Amino acid sequence: MLEERERKEPAMNPFQKNESKETLFSPVSTEEVPPRPPSPPKKSSPKICGSSYPLSIAFIVVNEFCERFSYYGMKAVLTLYFLYFLHWNEDTSTSVYHAFSSLCYFTPILGAIIADSWLGKFKTIIYLSLVYVLGHVLKSLGAIPILGGNVVHTILSLIGLSLIALGTGGIKPCVAAFGGDQFEEEHAEERTRYFSVFYLSINAGSLISTFITPMLRGDVQCFGDDCYALAFGVPGLLMVIALVVFAMGSKMYKKPPPEGNIVAQVMKCIWFAISNRFKNRSGDIPKRQHWLDWASEKYPKRLIMDVKALTRILFLYIPLPMFWALLDQQGSRWTLQATKMNGNLGFFVLQPDQMQVLNPFLVLVCIPLFDLVIYPLISKCGINFSSLRKMAVGMILACLAFAVAAVIEIKINGMAPPQPGSQEIYLQILNLADDEVKVTVLGNGNHSLLIESIKSFQKTTNYSKLHLKTKSQDFHFHLKYHNLSVYTEHSVEEKNWYSLIVHENGKSVSSMMVKDIENKTTNGMTAIRFINTLHTDVNISLGTDTPISVGEDYGVSPYRTVHRGEYPAVHCKTEDKDFSLNLGLLDFGASYLFVIINITNQGLQAWKTEDIPANKMSIAWQLPQYILVTVAEVMFSVTGLEFSYSQAPSSMKSVLQAAWLLTVAVGNIIVLVVAQFSGLVQWAEFILFSCLLLVVCLIFSIMGYYYVPVKSENIHQPADKQILHFQGEVINLETKNTKL
Repeated sequence: MLEERERKEPAMNPFQKNESKETLFSPVSTEEVPPRPPSPPKKSSPKICGSSYPLSIAFIVVNEFCERFSYYGMKAVLTLYFLYFLHWNEDTSTSVYHAFSSLCYFTPILGAIIADSWLGKFKTIIYLSLVYVLGHVLKSLGAIPILGGNVVHTILSLIGLSLIALGTGGIKPCVAAFGGDQFEEEHAEERTRYFSVFYLSINAGSLISTFITPMLRGDVQCFGDDCYALAFGVPGLLMVIALVVFAMGSKMYKKPPPEGNIVAQVMKCIWFAISNRFKNRSGDIPKRQHWLDWASEKYPKRLIMDVKALTRILFLYIPLPMFWALLDQQGSRWTLQATKMNGNLGFFVLQPDQMQVLNPFLVLVCIPLFDLVIYPLISKCGINFSSLRKMAVGMILACLAFAVAAVIEIKINGMAPPQPGSQEIYLQILNLADDEVKVTVLGNGNHSLLIESIKSFQKTTNYSKLHLKTKSQDFHFHLKYHNLSVYTEHSVEEKNWYSLIVHENGKSVSSMMVKDIENKTTNGMTAIRFINTLHTDVNISLGTDTPISVGEDYGVSPYRTVHRGEYPAVHCKTEDKDFSLNLGLLDFGASYLFVIINITNQGLQAWKTEDIPANKMSIAWQLPQYILVTVAEVMFSVTGLEFSYSQAPSSMKSVLQAAWLLTVAVGNIIVLVVAQFSGLVQWAEFILFSCLLLVVCLIFSIMGYYYVPVKSENIHQPADKQILHFQGEVINLETKNTKL
């Protein structure tokens, strides 16, 4: 928590009339500046329903809603598109997904440069939105199976994603700042509410699109499979609507002209100040109040003042990426955690990736709750809950969210089946014969390792652990069936699960050893396979996938993953007949073995056994961590967006917005680095992130303690007053009362 030393921050900077580049960067004289002629009266812009809110922000908010619907809707099905349409492996799909996410937050700096030095915010949004739409078109074309092969689809997808990243990133720093520019000077409180509404529209678009686009993909069939073209096409259409709506308000907008290449000016100013300081290291030369004051020989004092404000805020941004490193794991690590949990809520079955919908939903609830109830109550209690303090509290809540996630991960691991270690295997025995079989497992020296009597089609409750002498070993099995004794031998390897299948062979019995699935499925789906006891091959159709072919006379199929649900009538086909099998409920994360048998008077049936049990822990246990991280996001992200605007010099607002978004990109890189090189189990990685953010929060609190918020009148006032202030003693952009 930040100390009481920090002052209460002023209201956000009011919109300022822009001046020409000549005025902004003209040499500053210490002589008296003649008064300026009075400005002509400004025409008042239309308001919303008689309020103080300009009508133009309605177009901006609707534009942001549609654009976020477009972005999050496309992103919701992107990983599945990589996996199942382009047929990439999980590692490649994950890498490209995170590379795209990082690129979307690196490109805002490019958009800010274009807006501030060339086109201005309005034209930048228009032109980059056209690039955005083109990216969606190419992405949708890349999802149409009949247009070329996999290489064409890959090229179209990568080009489309690159254009989308340029479009969405390029307009990010412009839209929020452009909306703030629409307010009059005396409406600072309304502008503060605008940023909350703006963030509300972001999460509304995210919430709706996260529900709709997966339905368009899975529930609608096109070209004989999931309709990825439609799932990408609808977000593209929403981006077209966003562009049209924004352009419709053109005549109502205040359109500040570009300030010149302010980024280049800033870099040159900083470089000149550093180089000039090193050139004048002599002790005879008097020191200056601030290191940037060494640029005063070449650059105007107003620019130096703005750069001071910019560098002070950028210094505060250094710890921020760690927060985003935690927040952005909702779509990766937390979703993977959800795959190991049971999504059946009784009234609704939630898929693991649908749990992410909680975040935008809770944001929509928390923003008005905090703005209208919690923050006013805290203010009435006399507590100075400034922006930096809100952000620090948000960091602490994110730490707690990951601590809760670690506890849940430990609980999940405790419920998971044990894994075989070095020189160990797990073995189960399935008896498919028509009578009881006694099985004896013999190790080296013919001493018994396991003795079991298995009834016909008896469902085993667990696996038996067997120890090996080496990494691989041959086991001898003694099968006693009726009055017959059968000896057989099978080879096994360490750290694996096996099933010994005993079945009839004429009047005797035979056995075969098959390797079972080692772990639960990584995507929360169900793994199934079949054994065919019939004397003819069987083809089994599951949805729109390629049918499973099972060979005759105890053929074993490979594993196939399917979605959780009831499967009462699965279509099967042999050479001479069609029939259906009732597979029952296939639950989250389970692994099933089905034996196709012909029962007299009942026909063909599927005998079902569960190799790996279904997920036992309810997905509802993730709710506390989602609540904590969402409250943290509202206190950190909304406040940070407002803080960035309020503290930014008028000539650098888009640049500072881009720098804010750049911290998100760095946060994604932190996740990739830790996940790639930490080598920790998942719960330990959660604890690591929680501790890292706690340390960063402490550092940020110390930095915020010494930060003095910029007052609007100190960076946004007429040039003549600024000159007088610079003639006085300037400390941290605040002017002491000094006799001139």
